[in-house]
This record gives sequence, structure tokens and C-alpha cells, in this order.
Amino acid sequence: MTYYQEKQRVQFKTVADALSWAEKEFTQADLYFGHGTDNAWDEAVAILIYVLQCPPNVERDVLEQALTAKQSKQLLDLFNKRIKQKTPVPYLTQQAWFCGFPFFVDERVLIPRSPMAQLIDNEFRPWIDPNKVKNILDLCTGSACIAIACAHVFPNAHVAASDLSADALDVAKINVVQHDLQKRVQLYQSDLFSNLPNKKYDIIISNPPYVDAEDMAGLPAEYQHEPELALAAGNDGLLLVNKILKQAKDHLTPNGILVVEVGNSGAALEAAYPHLPLVWLDLGDDTDGVFLLSAADLR
Repeated sequence: MTYYQEKQRVQFKTVADALSWAEKEFTQADLYFGHGTDNAWDEAVAILIYVLQCPPNVERDVLEQALTAKQSKQLLDLFNKRIKQKTPVPYLTQQAWFCGFPFFVDERVLIPRSPMAQLIDNEFRPWIDPNKVKNILDLCTGSACIAIACAHVFPNAHVAASDLSADALDVAKINVVQHDLQKRVQLYQSDLFSNLPNKKYDIIISNPPYVDAEDMAGLPAEYQHEPELALAAGNDGLLLVNKILKQAKDHLTPNGILVVEVGNSGAALEAAYPHLPLVWLDLGDDTDGVFLLSAADLR
């Protein structure tokens, strides 16, 4: 009997049994946690919440809850997929959370995890007057999580969301409909600004591909499930960022702002643009790699 055949014979009596087993197995399997959780226990809890359809803030007394044979099997199947296939949990459950909102995700889009969630929650203060925000553009929208979160935070604004990938836009459409935002969030298949309406935006925000060639070669197995088109950005990670910097000024209102996540490619960006007054945003939890520029800075 192989290891995985043996694992398929496991049965859990209670929630606590299932979580304890998963935490041990996940730790021994040397999984990478970077798609919504940072440890084996929380990873197991995320799967449990999906199977039992619990609220995210479920109380601890659920640990003593007995599991049906069907629930036990479903949990075990997902635990084993996480171990054997190195599939990130949001792809197993087809759900991820961003800015407190749920989003449908699958392997056509990146799993939402941008630190820009904090900036959106704060209405981009103090960098712009929230009361004057009427139009927002989300470049490289993927699942549309950023665009939709912005639409919720700015209920009087219209949001354009663009992506080169037709597959990503199919996922984005699912989320726009689920959030009932068809009237305020418009989707465009576009290579950055090339196929967008001729208008100006108060905020342009983007989490574009920014992983350089060296980092792409060393990504954990979990990231191999995500679309390469949404990650890889040339030797220095700036392939799309360079284009955004050159073109954004033509699409911003006079007092508009550009916010872009570049992750580990921040050092390459500073080296390439030593005279650009980049504002690196402090988004907490030792997070860096998100910069802001005003329309005046770009001009």
C-alpha cells in the first residue's frame, strides 16, 4: 500500500481530529504558505470552513463537532490534494478573501493577496480626497478583487478594470455579477491602456506582473498553479511597470494618483528611475513594494 493509499483510509471523528491530522501532515509535507495563510493550522482551518460552510470567524467550540462520513472524506480528499499536488487552498475551495469580501478564484487568475487592501480600506488617505474620487482604473485586474473592493469603498465612483487575459476577465465577470456591480464596474480586454475609453481617472491602481526571471525560476511549487502571464515580467520584473510609468500621465486627472505594486522588483525600479520621486507606502506587517506617484510627479 502506497503512502497516499494509506492516507485515503483515514477517517476523522471530530473537527479537532481533522485539524490536528492536517496540521501535522502539512508541516511534514513542507508546504509553502503564501496564499492567504502563513501556517499549517490556518491552512487546515480554511479547508474546514469551506467543507462545513462555516463563517470565517467560527467559534472554537466547533472543534468538538462530530463529522459525518461524507464530511470526513471530503476533508481528507482536500487535505491530500493540498499535500500531493501542492495546490493552494483558494484553488481547492474556489474562494479567496480580499478587503473583507469573498471572491471566486480558479487557476485562470492570481489568488488575491495584495497589501494594497489596507490602502483601499483607508480610502487612499491622505494621498487623495475620497469625496472627489469619481473614476478609478484597475490595470491587470485578474479576478477584479481590487476593482470591486474600490467600488465598495467608493460607492459613488465608476471603476474600469482591464486585463490582457480573456480567461481572467471571465473570472472577473463572475465576481462583478456576484457583487452586483455590473452598473459601476466595467471590464475591458486591453493591453494596459491600449483599449480603454478616452477618459481621465482620479486613481489608477495596478498589481501587474512583476516577478523577475531569477525569482520566477525559484518560485515554490504552489505558484506553478498560478498563470505565468500574471507573474512573469522579464529579467528585471519591470516589463509592464515601465509601460505604466510612461503612459499613466495621459490618463490621470490633474490631482490624480498612480499606485502600483512591484514587490521584490522595487530595487530594480529605483535603479532604473533614480530621479523619480517614488513614495513607498508603509502598509504594515513589514510589507513593502508598493509605490505611489502623483500626476504632477509623472509629468
